[in-house]
Amino acid sequence: MNNNFLEKVEAYLKEYVVPHASEIDQFSDALKIALQGLMQHSLNSVRIPKSWGGLELDAETFYLFQQLLSQYSGALAFLQLQHQGAIRDIINSQNEELKEKYISHVINDKQLIGQGFSQLRRKGKPMIVATPVEGGYQINGHVPWITGYDFFDVFILGANLENGQEIRGIVSFNSTNKLQLSDPMKLGAMSSTNTVTATFEKYFLPAENVVSIAQIGAIHQNDKKVVLYPSFLILGCAKAGLDIVKGVADKKQLDFIDEAYQHLHEELIICQTKVMKSIKIKQCSFEDHLQLRVWAINLAQRCTKAAVTVSSGAANYYHHPAQRVYKEALVFSVFAQTTDIMKASLEQLVYN
Repeated sequence: MNNNFLEKVEAYLKEYVVPHASEIDQFSDALKIALQGLMQHSLNSVRIPKSWGGLELDAETFYLFQQLLSQYSGALAFLQLQHQGAIRDIINSQNEELKEKYISHVINDKQLIGQGFSQLRRKGKPMIVATPVEGGYQINGHVPWITGYDFFDVFILGANLENGQEIRGIVSFNSTNKLQLSDPMKLGAMSSTNTVTATFEKYFLPAENVVSIAQIGAIHQNDKKVVLYPSFLILGCAKAGLDIVKGVADKKQLDFIDEAYQHLHEELIICQTKVMKSIKIKQCSFEDHLQLRVWAINLAQRCTKAAVTVSSGAANYYHHPAQRVYKEALVFSVFAQTTDIMKASLEQLVYN
């Protein structure tokens, strides 16, 4: 584990992000400043191998890095996560020319890359389809969620081929009129991340921009493999809630608030330890990982609700940190949600 890296990142977050967390959540200009600060700590290359010029953090350091970001700013954590996911796809690509081109951009030009393929999780008729044409593919359809407009130059689009296979390719945000982007959505939390929808009409995706072509249902299989990984983002949100509870406990000197903090903090440590241990153990089942993910979600909901409770009426203020982290818990609760996660989360709420 790279403690030196984590200490530097946390020092930056405490000094430059915490005082402006509310603005970072609401305004893209504030988020851009925070993101640029992280770029100075090689944010853009933390998952790129050293042989390519990247930082190549070990798995434990990377997950704790994610947790730190979500503890201090959910918007900052969520935005950079899009880039990290895109980098993973490019590194795993069999398209060597594309890999060399875009990893070079990331390392040398500090380029960030977004994602737009959550629609592949939806059942029924595909929302966006790719049809083979000479030299590439014609893209038609609608993408309901792309985060990072005006932060990223390009994003990885996900579409379905006629046979059901999943194709992913790199698309520029500054494409021709064959791509229509909406205005950024008015979201309840993290609206600064500039999430848009996209409509493709006879858009040409050249073959050299194809990142991968996967078998039918590949995204669902991958969701099962990585179901536990977002838990660190979720636990970071839980920590943010507990930071508020601890601050109020120290200020008001009420024993019952301190007892609540100690109880929740102990549970958080146990949950985090089990999550980290389970990721390292290859024999853990999907069901075990799912239950840990749901535990983390429920814990974040309770910790941020505790933050609202101890903040009393002040939590109603739009800029209050308790309100911000409470809404961030909502976002992280449904991030990359599958039907398995939805079902298990509901069962946890109803029967526990």
